[in-house]
Amino acid sequence: MKRRSLLWKVLPWYIATVMAAVALSGLYAYREMKTLYLAQTRGMLEARARIVSEEIHLGSGQFDPDQANARCGIVSTLSDTRITVVDATGAVLVDSEENPSAMENHGHRAEIAQALAGGVGVATRYSNTLQTTMVYVAVPVQADDRIVGVVRTSRPLTAVEQALSSLYRRLLIGGLVIAVLATGISVFVFRRLTLPLRMLSEGAERFAGGDFSTKLAVPDTGEIAGLAEAMNAMASQLDSRIQAVLQQRNEREAILSSISEGVVALDAGERVTSVNRAAAQMLGLDVEKMVGQSIFGVVRISALHGLIREAVDRPGVAETEFPLTGPEEKHVLAHATRLLDAAGNRTGVVLVLANITHLKQLEKVRREFVANVSHELKTPITAIKGSVETLLDGAIDSSDDRRRFLEMLSHQATRLGSLVDDLLSLARLEVGAETGRFEFSRHRLVDVVRSAAGACREQAEQKSITVDITGDREVEADLNPAQLEQALINLIDNAIQYSDRSTRIAIEVRRKGDQAMLAVTDEGSGIEARHLGRIFERFYRVDPARSRATGGTGLGLAIVKHVALSHQGWVDVESKPGAGSTFRIRIPLNRK
Repeated sequence: MKRRSLLWKVLPWYIATVMAAVALSGLYAYREMKTLYLAQTRGMLEARARIVSEEIHLGSGQFDPDQANARCGIVSTLSDTRITVVDATGAVLVDSEENPSAMENHGHRAEIAQALAGGVGVATRYSNTLQTTMVYVAVPVQADDRIVGVVRTSRPLTAVEQALSSLYRRLLIGGLVIAVLATGISVFVFRRLTLPLRMLSEGAERFAGGDFSTKLAVPDTGEIAGLAEAMNAMASQLDSRIQAVLQQRNEREAILSSISEGVVALDAGERVTSVNRAAAQMLGLDVEKMVGQSIFGVVRISALHGLIREAVDRPGVAETEFPLTGPEEKHVLAHATRLLDAAGNRTGVVLVLANITHLKQLEKVRREFVANVSHELKTPITAIKGSVETLLDGAIDSSDDRRRFLEMLSHQATRLGSLVDDLLSLARLEVGAETGRFEFSRHRLVDVVRSAAGACREQAEQKSITVDITGDREVEADLNPAQLEQALINLIDNAIQYSDRSTRIAIEVRRKGDQAMLAVTDEGSGIEARHLGRIFERFYRVDPARSRATGGTGLGLAIVKHVALSHQGWVDVESKPGAGSTFRIRIPLNRK
């Protein structure tokens, strides 16, 4: 059953009482105003009748029926009042609405009879002549101490009723306004009266929810003040006891949340009793869904299951390593140990999970780097060693063989030097980007492009390749000229090497919003789509045989990528086999 507040139990009765009082007051006011208005109307008609009686000179030699009729007509029109004049016998002499000769004798009319008797006649009745209810007032006209006739004035009762209807509407509107105001005031008063009870109720709900920080205000009402003080005392005792428990729990949770390793606590039945956020994120599960559930039901990793069983079966720390599949593969190193109570009985198991994915990736990069460097060094070293052995075996005595092997030694030494230089350049870029040692200043990009193109001019002329510089020549940016020139030289050198004779290389400088773009486009053999995602990796070659034949180290595009990154930019490529390639370096105009 839905409970109603005290306000809504009392308020309807209060509103009903107010409405009844307003209705009775309005009815009484209406009746009084109607009586007052009718009395006022009768007084007004009497006054007009007396004025008319003075104007027409009835009973004197000056009375002229035509003149009297004209005067009555004027007064009737101006005052919206019907005027009738009768003689002492009741015969109608003048009437402002009808022809007097056509009207019957009015001597028997109540108001006329009262006036002929010497008083003021008043009557309200239906008029057959005007077909409406009228209010009549008749006053006697005296001459020589005798009554010579009667002047009667009248108005339709509808005018009075219209005025009273307007008054009634105003009374009704006023009553409604009073009722609304009374309701609003009563709601305000009731809320003020019930506010202490509502505050006690809200305070009790806060206490029930474990919030003891705000004490209840003690009202000035004696009955409620005692209850508020008792509840505050109870809250203080509960707060001190709960805070001790919360402090212990918070300390434990703070420790578990602050460590990067995942921690999972199990009870004796291998149900999850506690898990920190790192463990839930590592396993891809929800903390709330894990607590209270069997670890074997929520985590389906056989290696982890075996680790738990191993920890249950024997003392000490069990350890295992396993991969986690998902959008990104992870590697986890897990430790498990038994939890014992004071009596030495097993109460559960605690798991510690460490994400070693980054270490695995670094190990993989290290292995690949060592393998790639070893592979790149092996070829020239083998060639140098073979040439030296051949010379020592007697080829040094032949001038032709000596020259050929010495040229081979020179070529391989140059290749080794290029490889070492590129490795050192790449190392300097990585270290400089991490430490922020590079100096950047404002330069025009076209000046750097011209310098890089000039460095490759002789190589381009050997293959009759034209190098054109186009675009916006006024674009400026914060850059390291030496680094950016080195990156452009690598791109232009690759474009020349992989382009046919008598072709064209275009270098475009453009401003794109708040960035500058350098694009190197060639008409060479192009690159297949399967290679585009990896060509900026170290030692990755699209055509290994051709790259080594031209003296490439496999580090040129990796250097380009790191130069772009050191400038807070990036590099991308578009290429199709047989349609050439376009490499774009994008850097911000202003460094942050």
